[in-house]
Amino acid sequence: MTITCLTIAGSDPSGGAGIQADIKTFSALGTYAMSVITALTAQNTLGVKDVFAIPPQFIAEQFSTIIEDITVDSLKIGMLMNSEIVEKVSELLKHNPIPYVVLDTVMIAKGGAPLLTDDAISTIRDKLLPLATIITPNLPEAAALLGIDEAKNEDEMVAQGVALLNLGCKGVLIKGGHLVSENSPDYFVTQQQIIRYSSPRIHTKNTHGTGCTLSAAIAALLPQMPMEDAIKEAKKYLYQAILHADSLKIGNGIGPTHHFAGLWSTKYCK
Repeated sequence: MTITCLTIAGSDPSGGAGIQADIKTFSALGTYAMSVITALTAQNTLGVKDVFAIPPQFIAEQFSTIIEDITVDSLKIGMLMNSEIVEKVSELLKHNPIPYVVLDTVMIAKGGAPLLTDDAISTIRDKLLPLATIITPNLPEAAALLGIDEAKNEDEMVAQGVALLNLGCKGVLIKGGHLVSENSPDYFVTQQQIIRYSSPRIHTKNTHGTGCTLSAAIAALLPQMPMEDAIKEAKKYLYQAILHADSLKIGNGIGPTHHFAGLWSTKYCK
């Protein structure tokens, strides 16, 4: 059977993040990709210039049109922009349960532009987080969701992961990329276990869309294997995408990762 993956997220016209990154990731990992757009952005590798939120009712129409015709095996949720959109997506999921829900708590773009209003943070925490199979916050996002200071070390990371888990989701992958260290540690926290993952840091400026890509990869892999294995394989996929990012030579700012590094012919990667 064909595994179907849906992304509910914002659009990045430069192709490095948002639904474009999600669709590339779903496709690279052998699943059928679909999308519901929550916001339109005017952005490139140099930054976000403007954002236009899609009306919540039209978001609902996109979602309903898909699920009335196509079974959705796995869902990735990204940029939701404001509290009204978060409310609408939460309502849709309550009435239309999907087996796997990966929530990427997108708040700030790589260049520093805000992608979520302050009032929406509490709505995500109260309404959407309990519906998630797994959430994938980085350290600033975890701190914002909990209303506390950002974790400064791995012990604090784990404690914040446990605190997020207690808010109602089934699993938390708290990402330690903001820590200053040679390796980038992540912790997967559930009620049953805590697993540490670590990857060597790759020294490149081209990391646009890494959070989108990792969460989309997890969503694509969850229907195929246990959660801890899906995270491990998703991190392997992202590592290769970052490792080969410089070969793309896209834009003059923070460029995209190479979503098809394992599939493109060598001549396209020179």
